[in-house]
Amino acid sequence: MNHPFKKNAKLVLSNGITFSGYSFGAVGSIVGEIVFNTGMTGYQEVITDPSYFGQILTFTYPEIGNTGINFEDSESNNLVKGIVVRNYSSNNSNWRSQLNFNQWLIDNNIVGIYGIDTRALVKILRVNGSMNGLITSENNNLDTCLNIISNVPNMKGLNLAKEVSTKSNYLWKETTKTDFDRRERLSNNIKKFKIIAIDFGIKRSILNRLVSHGCQVLVLPSNSTFDDVLGHDPDGIFFSNGPGDPSSVIDGINLAKSLIDYGKVPMFGICLGHQIFGLALGGVTYKLPFGHRGLNHPCGLKNNVEITSQNHGFAIDPNSLSNACVEITHFNLNDKTVAGLKLINKPIFSVQYHPEAGPGPHDSDYLFEKFVSLMLERC
Repeated sequence: MNHPFKKNAKLVLSNGITFSGYSFGAVGSIVGEIVFNTGMTGYQEVITDPSYFGQILTFTYPEIGNTGINFEDSESNNLVKGIVVRNYSSNNSNWRSQLNFNQWLIDNNIVGIYGIDTRALVKILRVNGSMNGLITSENNNLDTCLNIISNVPNMKGLNLAKEVSTKSNYLWKETTKTDFDRRERLSNNIKKFKIIAIDFGIKRSILNRLVSHGCQVLVLPSNSTFDDVLGHDPDGIFFSNGPGDPSSVIDGINLAKSLIDYGKVPMFGICLGHQIFGLALGGVTYKLPFGHRGLNHPCGLKNNVEITSQNHGFAIDPNSLSNACVEITHFNLNDKTVAGLKLINKPIFSVQYHPEAGPGPHDSDYLFEKFVSLMLERC
C-alpha cells in the first residue's frame, strides 16, 4: 500500500469495543448496523446493493480497491453508509477500471476505515450478533461515541424499503452485458412477457437478467396497490430484494396477500420479496444473529444443492408456515433456515437468495427460466 497521508480513525461498537485504524474515503463520522460480507470478488456490486442501505459493511476479504471502479457494475444509487477493510489499495489496475476506488468513496460520501483486524471484528459479530457502531475520523471520546450510537435505532422494525424504492414507474430495457448463459433464444423466439417488478431495493443486474430471459419489465414503487399492478395486465409479477425488517413493509405484505389470493398471475420473489411472501402467507420472520451475506452459501433440498449469493438479516420461521398449500423448496444448508418456498396450487414461488450473479455464482439462474416457463404455460 502507498498511503503517505494517514489520518487516524476508529470504529466503536455499541458494546464499547474499539478498533483503531486509519481513515479513507469520505472524512467524518457515520453510524449504522455493522455487518460482514464473506465474498472474495465484486466489491463494487456489493457496496451498491440496496439491501445494505443503512449499514456499515465489513469485508472479510483482506484487500479491497485493487481493481478500481468502472461505470457499468454499480447495482443502484443507494450505497452503504461506511466500509471496514483490512487493507485498501490506493493503486488500482484493471482493464475496465475508470475511477480510483478512494475517490469514488469520497464522491459518494462513504466513510471508510482500514488497518484494523477484521478477523477479530467478525468473530465479535458472530458471537454477539450484528450491532450498531460508529466510524469516526474526528476526536470524539468513547462516551461521546456511545451516546451517538445509542440514539440510532436498531434494524429490527425499520422499513428501509420505502427509502430506496423508486418514487415513480419506469420501464427497464437493458440486458445482461456479459455473455454468460444469455437467453437470446427466449427473447428472439417468443413474445416479450410483460413483468411488473415491485421495487423494494432492486438491483440493476436482476432487471438485466429478466430482460435477458425475454421479459419487458415495468418497475413500480414499493407502495403500489393491487389495482396499480393488475391495471398493467402483467404476465408475471416480481418482488425484489431490499433492506430492513420485512415485517415493517406493510404495503408490500398487503399487496402480496391480495395478489396471492388472486392467484392467476405467476409470481417470483427473492430476498426481501421472499420474506414478504412468507409473511403474506401467514408466516413470521425473525432477525438472524449476524445474517447471511456472501457469495458461497449452499442451499437445497433432497440432494440438490446450489451455491448462492445472499444478503439478508432476517429469515422466515418454518414452524409458522402452517398453510397446507405452502411447500418449503430450499433450506440454507449452513443453518437450516428457510431459503425457498412455493405454493403447490398456484404459480407462485420465492427464494431467500439473489439468483442474478451480481456478484456471485450462476447456479441459480435457472430460476428466471422457471419464472418464464410458468408464464409460457399460461399463454
